[in-house]
Amino acid sequence: MSDNGNGSQALLSVKNLKTYFPTDEGLVKAVDGVSFDVMPGQTLGIVGESGCGKSTVGRSILGIIDKPGNVEDGEIIWRREVEGTVHDIDITKQPPNSALMRSIRGSEIALVFQEPMTSFSPVHTIGNQLMEAIRLHMDVTKKEAEERAIEALGRVGIPNPEQRVHEYSFQLSGGLRQRAMIAMALSCNPKLLIADEPTTALDVTTQAQILDLLRDLQEQNGMAIILITHNLGVVAEMADSVVVMYLGREAESGPVESLFHEPQHPYTQGLLKSIPSIYAKGTERLPSIEGTIPHPFNRPSGCTFRPRCPSYIEGTCNIHVPQFKNIGDSGQAVSCFLHHPPEETTDGN
Repeated sequence: MSDNGNGSQALLSVKNLKTYFPTDEGLVKAVDGVSFDVMPGQTLGIVGESGCGKSTVGRSILGIIDKPGNVEDGEIIWRREVEGTVHDIDITKQPPNSALMRSIRGSEIALVFQEPMTSFSPVHTIGNQLMEAIRLHMDVTKKEAEERAIEALGRVGIPNPEQRVHEYSFQLSGGLRQRAMIAMALSCNPKLLIADEPTTALDVTTQAQILDLLRDLQEQNGMAIILITHNLGVVAEMADSVVVMYLGREAESGPVESLFHEPQHPYTQGLLKSIPSIYAKGTERLPSIEGTIPHPFNRPSGCTFRPRCPSYIEGTCNIHVPQFKNIGDSGQAVSCFLHHPPEETTDGN
């Protein structure tokens, strides 16, 4: 999992990650056996419907899972280079509030939250919050931190950064708040940025500007990005590779071009068919995926997608759990009995 085949080592390797939430109603398997690599300088898209577990993956990587959630199994290997030597750090083995995790969060792995309005404190200026993040990870004076904060705001395209640094989050528009959140995330030059729905609640023009900004900053800094979104159009534009999640598990993964042109899992095929096309006739009805996502406390036996699957195989899909395996030479992997016979799978859920 740590090598992409051409000798380049992954920056981050997630292996069989399982993050569960015990509740009074039952056990929620928010992330249930997910594996992927993030290569240096590349963008990995994690896509799926609301509730599929994609945001929990991002929070698991940073060790900021809301209680009572916990990583029950798996590895999250972060590769930190110190004086030319690469050290493998298993984040799942580190206490969330340890000095090691505090040194990784923000300075090496940063997060752009889904809602910038609620992520910023309304009683502190944007500049003070930026300066706090900078001084937490860098040995600089207050004056130097303010200069870095102004520079960070200017780098993400916020006009008049010398003035904006003294303003509060509620004084900024949605687009400027998102830019300020990106500025804070990148203030310490992280090697990996986790962007959780970075364009949610923004108008189409502002969405395009934010995506262009992320792409430009990635080229300048050489950082990797994990892009968490439900928007397949954003994934197609930004990502090098993509993981499609359904009910806590991987349905399909692969290079973005292969997956978009030749999707192998019925769920991926359904998602792509539901994207509006400018070539569609005015009276043509947009295809949708039948049914709804099952309740997390009451997962279907066998394949969790089977109640909604147009290719459901009675006696197979309702009994066996498909394994996630590579197919062909395209780099794609899929969890589906259309590609793997049931004797290659494990039973249970």
